[in-house]
Amino acid sequence: MNNLNRDPFNLRRSAAGPSPALSPLQSLLQNSAARAVDISRDFSRQVAEQGKQALEQGKQALEQGMSFSMPRNVPNFQDPARGYEDRAWSGSGSSRFPSVSIGGHGAASSKGLPMYKDKPYNYAASGRRPGWFRKRRLLALVGLVILGWVWWQGALFGARSPAEKGFEAAWKFWGKGTGGSGGDVDWLERRERVKDAFKLSWAAYEQYAWGYDEYKPISKVGRQMVPPNGFGWIIVDSLDTMMLMNLTTELAHAREWISTSLSYDVDHDVNTFETTIRMLGGLLAAHYLSTEFPDMAPVPTSGKKNEDLYLEKATDLADRLLGAYESGSGVPWASVNLKTMKGIQSHTDGGASSTAEATSLQLEMKYLAQLTGETVYWHKAEKVMQVVDDNGRRDGLLPIFINADRGEFRGENIRLGSRGDSYYEYLIKQYLQTEGKEPIYLQMWNQAMTGIRKHLLTYSSPSDFLVLAERPSGLDQAMEPKMDHLACFMPGTIALGVTGGDTVARAQKDRKWLQKDDEEMHIAKELMKTCWGMYRATATGLAPEIAYFNIHDPPLMYEDPAAAELEIRDPEASWKQDYIIKPADTHNLQRPETVESLFYMWRITGDEMYRHWGWEMFQSFVNYTAVGDGAGFSSIRDVTKTSEEGHGWRDNMESFWLAETLKYFYLLFSPDDLLPLNKVVFNTEAHPLPRFDMGRKFTTGWQRKPRDPDGNLLKVPKQDEPQKMVPLKRPDPWEVTPVEKSKDSSETTDKNTEKDEA
Repeated sequence: MNNLNRDPFNLRRSAAGPSPALSPLQSLLQNSAARAVDISRDFSRQVAEQGKQALEQGKQALEQGMSFSMPRNVPNFQDPARGYEDRAWSGSGSSRFPSVSIGGHGAASSKGLPMYKDKPYNYAASGRRPGWFRKRRLLALVGLVILGWVWWQGALFGARSPAEKGFEAAWKFWGKGTGGSGGDVDWLERRERVKDAFKLSWAAYEQYAWGYDEYKPISKVGRQMVPPNGFGWIIVDSLDTMMLMNLTTELAHAREWISTSLSYDVDHDVNTFETTIRMLGGLLAAHYLSTEFPDMAPVPTSGKKNEDLYLEKATDLADRLLGAYESGSGVPWASVNLKTMKGIQSHTDGGASSTAEATSLQLEMKYLAQLTGETVYWHKAEKVMQVVDDNGRRDGLLPIFINADRGEFRGENIRLGSRGDSYYEYLIKQYLQTEGKEPIYLQMWNQAMTGIRKHLLTYSSPSDFLVLAERPSGLDQAMEPKMDHLACFMPGTIALGVTGGDTVARAQKDRKWLQKDDEEMHIAKELMKTCWGMYRATATGLAPEIAYFNIHDPPLMYEDPAAAELEIRDPEASWKQDYIIKPADTHNLQRPETVESLFYMWRITGDEMYRHWGWEMFQSFVNYTAVGDGAGFSSIRDVTKTSEEGHGWRDNMESFWLAETLKYFYLLFSPDDLLPLNKVVFNTEAHPLPRFDMGRKFTTGWQRKPRDPDGNLLKVPKQDEPQKMVPLKRPDPWEVTPVEKSKDSSETTDKNTEKDEA
């Protein structure tokens, strides 16, 4: 029903064009990498004095050097020629604790772990200004002249602009494949650049904040979130990335720290969700990779006991986390004290737990149950899903807060951004984790997808990007045209739900391909363009934390028949008019969601365009988040300004920069047989876990309440009423229930709703 061949950026040609060369800023990271080598060498010497054999090996490897070459030809967003490029793209289809900084390896204390995977938050900024920015301005001026000459020669965008070629020509590039010299790109070489970025980041962390939970690359200090020794938040979160990249030296150092310094016997509360996805997920992924792929970054161990180091630590941690599930309903408390094993209700949000946090613990607990044979992990995690589903929320869309004591939702705020996102992600991934043996989760996923299409998908104006909007006051109230960057996990997850991790070609061959599958792949592709536009719309080429959109009045919903006419629009319209970036949302936290979806879209569709988009993203990260002196990468304050004075530093290198963002870049540029999607599932922190057969010991353990054919709960008759119930239709799990035409045409509001970072 919708136009399947829209091209919001007319990037087919640019994706197919010559491979970008390396950046004029090459010397920046080469020099930084050299400094990192010297730093790491000195650090290794210090550890060698203590007799650490593993670190002596690290010294020898690091002395061989790192060559991190910066990519060239990064788009100059200040170039006047950008106007022509814009026309070519026209039309489209908190932390609770005080910040305690410490110099070098000093001590620090705080009151808990931050919750910034699922919730935006803020950092204090630094005004430090590396001197290399002055050099870049000169290089940018030279690049501007060259870029202008190239454009006038027609080599960059073609001999004529899309406007000169006419409306139809401006749209026909979509769906044609990359072709041209796109196949000449050395993706393994680009993968090496990602590996170099990780090595640079890791070396800086080793030098300035080893063993600490947070690292501030501008201040060159660390911070402990759990005194006195911390949890090595960054170390554990990065284990599997180092294994994938075959970084044996760095991995040996990390394993040594985990073996000798990591203890969870600490009288301190931690966030249940963050600790599960990062720490438990990180340890389980490390166990999986190190046991199933022993040649992947092999590290010498000091005996048989240490061979199960990761699993032993994971089991100890999970046992302590079980206390969080001891609520009145079985929905986990927001936090838990690891020593007393007592759950603690949220300190904010009226004591309610985040829906996403409560329902994004299952992959980790189920895999641990399968490894250990202990059913308690399985039952505790699955009970949560039953309580949530028993609420019988309309069209499978859930409010973002739930009371753990009663198991009932609080409020009507519905969104797939923060506090809502990974609930939907874990529906389809739970189904895939157990090899399709739990169809209940596929049914829940299909119901949610129907609700998303019906209530949340709308189109921007004038360029008609597909927008995954929010309903802050409920499904019958006004829509808010807002997308968190967190919501950009959805394109890849939708594609994963369509094929189960196989390629589209394989899925079409092996099973019945439904109209539903075509439509959902179309939605995935369109949302992928919208998320990519969040990057292309800014001066730095980096996405803001949140984007708002101009939309039609009244909103044009995805299910509206008028959406079929969207290809008739003005090709001269500036597509950037669709995006609204508010001052409070301009920061970039090095988040992974968009590159995560690019990775899934590349693996599932085989379209190299997604790899080209990823490479451009990577270049932007390197150009605008790399700090001076080889100190790593930092989140920034303002993606709409290119100068350091404008974009500013937030002075934090996120653990998910190492655990997710760089990992997904690395996988995006890797061969398809590295962690194939039909063999593994990635948790919401990008930690790979294997698919497995449940066997006889484990079962889903619960059934959905009876529902009518439209998915609504059946009314249970009272005792004095005739015992009649509407017959329950039990559809094929791949069947999607027909949806009604959206009745919501209410005007949207520009009211700034509850901000998670406040």
